[in-house]
Amino acid sequence: MSRIGKLPVKIPSGVECKIQGSRFSVKGPKGQLERDLHPNMKVIQEESEVKVVRPSDARNDRALHGLTRSLVNNMVVGVTEGFSKQLNIVGVGYRVEFKGKDLLLHLGFSHPIAYPAPKGIEFEVDSKANTIIVKGIDKERVGQTAAEIRKFRPPEPYKGKGVMYSTERIRRKVGKTAAGGK
Repeated sequence: MSRIGKLPVKIPSGVECKIQGSRFSVKGPKGQLERDLHPNMKVIQEESEVKVVRPSDARNDRALHGLTRSLVNNMVVGVTEGFSKQLNIVGVGYRVEFKGKDLLLHLGFSHPIAYPAPKGIEFEVDSKANTIIVKGIDKERVGQTAAEIRKFRPPEPYKGKGVMYSTERIRRKVGKTAAGGK
């Protein structure tokens, strides 16, 4: 049995869950999320918790069991606490600023990059520390947005310049050295 799939998801007070067939929706203090789950998985609500039950021990059902439980849990956590990712911008002349609700990234190109805020995503910018905090209630969308911003200038291994996650560690390489005497 799946170790993650068999755990019930606790529903905090102030959160409403609705199950209609394979559609699961959650409404909480931070917002509302809806998702179509796999039709094989059965989601059952009992008082203040939600359980995911799989129909058989088939390989596909076992794989979907833990996934479905994690998706439901992420939705509940998202509408109660929310998710965030922090990006650091490292490099001489690299900086970030707001332009309305959008980001304006100066990353060493001949022109600044304008990145519009996707629906349901908020940015916090600290210009002095050159950090961007991507916030939202949908974990997938927060991660995808952070990855798209990082993709503009991924960190390089020689000087460590670029856009990187705050938890990311760059393995530095040594550069070329002068030829020694032959």
